[in-house]
Amino acid sequence: MYVNGEWLRDGPTFSVHNPATGETLGEVFDGNAEHAQQAIKAAEQAQDSWAGETAYKRSELLARAHGLMLERQAALANLMTREQGKPLKAAMNEVKYAADFLLWFAEEAKRIYGETIPSARADQRFLVHKQAVGVVAAITPWNYPISMLTRKLGPALAAGCTVVLKPAESTPLCAMAVFDILHEVGFPPGVANLVTTSDPKPIGDVFCTHPSVRKLTFTGSTAVGKHLAQAAAPQLKRVSMELGGHAPFIVFDDADPVHAAKGASLVKFLNTGQACISPNRIFVQRRILEPFLDTLQERVGKLRAGNGLDPANSIGPLINEAAIAKVDRQVQDAIAKGATLLSGGARLSDGELANGHFYGATLLSNISADMLIYREETFGPVAAVVPFDDDDDVIAMANDTRYGLAAYVYTQNLARALRTFEQLQFGIIGINDINPTSAAAPFGGMKESGLGREGAREGIEEYLETKLGGISI
Repeated sequence: MYVNGEWLRDGPTFSVHNPATGETLGEVFDGNAEHAQQAIKAAEQAQDSWAGETAYKRSELLARAHGLMLERQAALANLMTREQGKPLKAAMNEVKYAADFLLWFAEEAKRIYGETIPSARADQRFLVHKQAVGVVAAITPWNYPISMLTRKLGPALAAGCTVVLKPAESTPLCAMAVFDILHEVGFPPGVANLVTTSDPKPIGDVFCTHPSVRKLTFTGSTAVGKHLAQAAAPQLKRVSMELGGHAPFIVFDDADPVHAAKGASLVKFLNTGQACISPNRIFVQRRILEPFLDTLQERVGKLRAGNGLDPANSIGPLINEAAIAKVDRQVQDAIAKGATLLSGGARLSDGELANGHFYGATLLSNISADMLIYREETFGPVAAVVPFDDDDDVIAMANDTRYGLAAYVYTQNLARALRTFEQLQFGIIGINDINPTSAAAPFGGMKESGLGREGAREGIEEYLETKLGGISI
């Protein structure tokens, strides 16, 4: 636990394991509600002085953290692969992405502008001022264990907020490595605090109910997000949530089916499908269904599962046994209800995979609306293909979900692309693009996929209050 500028190491611990091998990677401080309160007190005491720092000072520290993170890119990526499981190349990319948020918000810190507003009265002036919300409580997930930290820490610290962060219990070592960087570049004591724990509920309860916490930011499941929002509501805390997704991937018949299938395979099996923007329902217009499936099946068949430290492996393990059970339940349900299994469809446990949480890259076709996989977020390496005929029908099917985070569209027709972009009820839409994300772009969803945006100039607004001064002269 890192509180008030110091590492606290004496106390109860819990073990952290490699999901690919089962080996124990280390022992981590096991914090509880009292520790969360201690961290919040440190953040509260540091809040006024940190908010009073110049934007240039806050910017300088974030820029230094960006530089140090890039210096340690290889070591951080190696740690991430061992703790979270993703292939080393993907981990390297994530560290770069994480550093981008630090640099972007280092720049945005100096661009928190106010304004003056004309008054109808000759003797009155209006002055609008932006200031830090206050103490921020942040809860981050295991699937992107470094970039999801900086996507919250960057804007909060840039805005002048102090932070208490609880990382996922599966990936605390990555969080500790990030806070090592913040410590080394010289963030003042109490500005950034870390509480690690094996039991997130008591920490979450403190975050939601402590009166000194003025903002709660969470990335994780929709079910947990709803619970946290309800718990924070009595104090009217500011809340931002980046929650689950159920992304449609629409391939119209004027698209190149081979190119679209290659794109689908890359984004579907990114991070072993454990990404909130991962496509869950792949809608393909019937006229090009066969060549699309042929290419996708060929690509899926070449995916090799294994330890992410081996460059020959393209997909890693799932995070735990519960994830394996959920994925297999959806696959078996689909097969029982008439889906065609083209690849995979089973757990992998031979040889070096025996001690890990591996599931074979899976391709299902003939998916229908009565199947679990059509309705539920999968969070695993399963591509589910749904044929369609009519443009209006596919828009209705794509929007037929309580989620609204990401969507993908493949078409060469500009009018069709713009029409679909406007009709889809999702916050992020890639048009012939499988990576519609950046530190410079707003990230977030509609409906039950969340509240607010992260990244871009919108990202820092989540951590700012607007204050109006009416001045009589």
